[in-house]
Amino acid sequence: MVRLLRPLLRGTTYTRLLHLWVPVLPVSVWLFIDPWHPWVPALLLVPLGLVPAVRLGEGVQARLLLTPGEAEPGISEAPSATWRDRLRTVLWLGLRMVLGAATVAAMVWLLITGFELARCAWGNAPSGIPLLGRLPPHRAWALLAPLPLLALYGVVVGLGELVTAGARRLLGPGAAERLAALEERTEQLLERTRIARELHDSIGHALTVAVVQAGAARAAGDPGFTDRALDAIEETGRAALADLERVLGILREAERPASARPTLADAGRLLESARASGARVDAEVTGPVEAVPGPVSREGYRILQEALTNVLRHAGAVRVRVRITVAGGTLALEVRNPLPGPVAGAGRGSGLRGIRERAALLGGAARTGPDEDDWQVRAELPLG
Repeated sequence: MVRLLRPLLRGTTYTRLLHLWVPVLPVSVWLFIDPWHPWVPALLLVPLGLVPAVRLGEGVQARLLLTPGEAEPGISEAPSATWRDRLRTVLWLGLRMVLGAATVAAMVWLLITGFELARCAWGNAPSGIPLLGRLPPHRAWALLAPLPLLALYGVVVGLGELVTAGARRLLGPGAAERLAALEERTEQLLERTRIARELHDSIGHALTVAVVQAGAARAAGDPGFTDRALDAIEETGRAALADLERVLGILREAERPASARPTLADAGRLLESARASGARVDAEVTGPVEAVPGPVSREGYRILQEALTNVLRHAGAVRVRVRITVAGGTLALEVRNPLPGPVAGAGRGSGLRGIRERAALLGGAARTGPDEDDWQVRAELPLG
């Protein structure tokens, strides 16, 4: 019994009731103006629903009144982007008006019915309401008087659930919004994975070196060794601080929506930054880079950024050849620079591993390692 009456204690029940009442208010005003044509307001639903901003307003109102406090209510807060969204908005406005009218009619009829049953129980004759006009006054009607109130409770709760389900169905995100949300989620997961990997590898490595060097200097008791250990700790700390600043930059950028993050169309600033650091960058761009899909273009930018960072970190101010090619449904990125010296292992760094992971997540492939006398980073990403 307590569970059955629990909706009476929830504020959502009453905000949903308010949501159902709202569309009836303008209709009530119109009935005062022209009671002979009550169907006129319904004609306005079609042109009103075709306005893109109406979907935004309905979504905001539905989230506030139908699903207050829910983090993921499944209701969109965006204007209509397609004709399908506009038609769904028209259907939603019609459904909302029908359910609102049904709610008001049911409330009025059930409340009056309960009141008339109570009057009959007190010995008064009914006021002529259909189905009750012939009831003889009798105290037994007091047993039936609560039934309209229970029915009213069921109507309010049931129609509230029904209008909420309709809002999720008709005001839910469209295909374009779901794709954008999925793209945003993918971006976040990629960045979180990269941040966790870089923090673990870079900062963990720096702290390990500092601890080992400090312990060795203390045990050696040699001023010369201590100086060299302090130099190593200082150098490692500076490198770790630079890496930390770079990772924090990624975190700050992660607050931006995916569509606002840099793409290959912004690759020029990466190249200029590398040139300002002393590298001699020779860049060649072939194909319509601006037409590359957003997720592929953003990951391509990150791959190019990581490749240039590795060149500056490990090779310094050397000549770098950058090739960006869009052709045959594929984006090809290639960064080559002269090898700075003997290579102990091909592509073992976390940044290079991240390049390969980014390419794999998009269904492509990346190769990092020596190629003749150069170090090569080459990635191929499908555009589909």
